[in-house]
Amino acid sequence: MTVDFLMVAIGLLILIFAGDALVKGAVNLALRLGIPALVVSLTVVAFGTSAPELLVSVQAILNGAPGLALGNVVGSNTANVLLVLGIPALIATVHTSGCDTRRDFFYMLGATVLFIGLCLTGELVWWNGLILLVVLGGVLVATFLSSRGEKVEVEGAQPGLPGWRVTVYLLIGLIGLPLGANLLVNGATSIARSVGVSETVIGLTLVAVGTSLPELATTVMAAIRRHADVALGNVIGSNLFNLLGIMGVAVLVGPVPVEATFLSKDLWVMLAATLMLVPFVFWGRDITRLWGISLSALYCGYLWWALA
Repeated sequence: MTVDFLMVAIGLLILIFAGDALVKGAVNLALRLGIPALVVSLTVVAFGTSAPELLVSVQAILNGAPGLALGNVVGSNTANVLLVLGIPALIATVHTSGCDTRRDFFYMLGATVLFIGLCLTGELVWWNGLILLVVLGGVLVATFLSSRGEKVEVEGAQPGLPGWRVTVYLLIGLIGLPLGANLLVNGATSIARSVGVSETVIGLTLVAVGTSLPELATTVMAAIRRHADVALGNVIGSNLFNLLGIMGVAVLVGPVPVEATFLSKDLWVMLAATLMLVPFVFWGRDITRLWGISLSALYCGYLWWALA
């Protein structure tokens, strides 16, 4: 089993570095082609930062472990709220009181309710994926129309980056992502079989936490630098893309059965975690250390419940 954990760790590292390289390469290529910064931010950056989770989910379905794909997305969304916002608040108060993320929160809440509704059918199939992707397209168009004229700083943009470095970044991303995803999925599947739990549980816990590490690192730095809008917006945007983009594409590859435990427990935990953002989005509350302790403790409790 040591080898399996090593495979998971190496796979995660490759995914993180390859995903970062792909974003840098794709962003700078898009800007060189004259694509507006706002469009690049809403599409290239958004999809690029979700590429590790997407590759893991697709690889899991191809390997005959669709439960791992579903667990990865649902578990990541729960971890993004409870862990990714909870841990940074232990370091420094996340000043969300001055942020206006209400519109994006409504998008995320709507996506969560839609996703749960589709899961209640018992299996996610190709036409469910089309619905999710169409809704994602609508959200992107609405966001673009409402954000026109705003100054946008594009993550990963490096003006004057030589063409050869753009090419190298793209190659690292395109080669590294499938390699990392393959290592992670194979290792996680072997661990699940070794300890006698389902791939779904491993997806909800080990894989979900692992694929949330980039968001955690970004949010910690945002909290330290007092960029609360970045911290909260990062979580909301990531959750939105997980549900609509990643699962939308993944179920086009193959059907994903929804286990009974998801219908009775995990989907509702994800919804409850989403609703826990209400005080920060609507009531002007900062995420203080007390909130950080509470959110982190709730996530630890959820992990214990999921593994019990």
